[in-house]
Amino acid sequence: MVDVAKQLREVLSDLPDGVRLVAVSKFHPNADLEAAYQAGQRIFGESHEQELARKAATLPKDIEWHFIGHLQTNKVKAIVPYISMIDAVDSLKLLREIDKQAARCGRVIPVLLELHIAEEATKYGFTLDACRELLESGVWRQLEHVKICGLMMMASNVDDEAQIAAEFDQAARFFDEVRANYFADDPDFRERSWGMSQDYPVAVRHGSTMVRVGTGIFGPRVY
Repeated sequence: MVDVAKQLREVLSDLPDGVRLVAVSKFHPNADLEAAYQAGQRIFGESHEQELARKAATLPKDIEWHFIGHLQTNKVKAIVPYISMIDAVDSLKLLREIDKQAARCGRVIPVLLELHIAEEATKYGFTLDACRELLESGVWRQLEHVKICGLMMMASNVDDEAQIAAEFDQAARFFDEVRANYFADDPDFRERSWGMSQDYPVAVRHGSTMVRVGTGIFGPRVY
């Protein structure tokens, strides 16, 4: 039996000021989330619309729900009434759909653009050139119901810490480039979201402001 509160405190003790924790709660029961909540955690990450809807309906209303997985456009409508952030926007099509559905709810949804820097072909996200192309086009500036607040990426799933650190550094340099070129006057563009259970200490040393930790808090997932 995992002591969720103890594990949460250990993770938080590793995080310096200015780095926020998204507790990745997908496939974990409400009781585990409640234990983390009672220990002070308020940001939780889910990646399946139906599971997220069930949890949002039954858990405390001051929880900030982040959608952290690959989001299909046909699922956007269901989550925009209550989602706090969509962490992995990987196409202009998805960005437009979020804007459309958020407008119906009278909301502005914070989002992160997902970068594909890792070497695994299975990961989603914009290449750096594709992200530059999107931002240079200016189309996103016309979307009044989404707010681009930063970038997100996942490092390669390898044991080579030097490679992981290099990928985080590449993301950090790209963040600085994007902020200077497109968001210089926007204080809301500030999130550098990288780092998970296996590599978040490295991520923190390489510029992350938001880490996503699941197994390190809740233990193995309950499928």
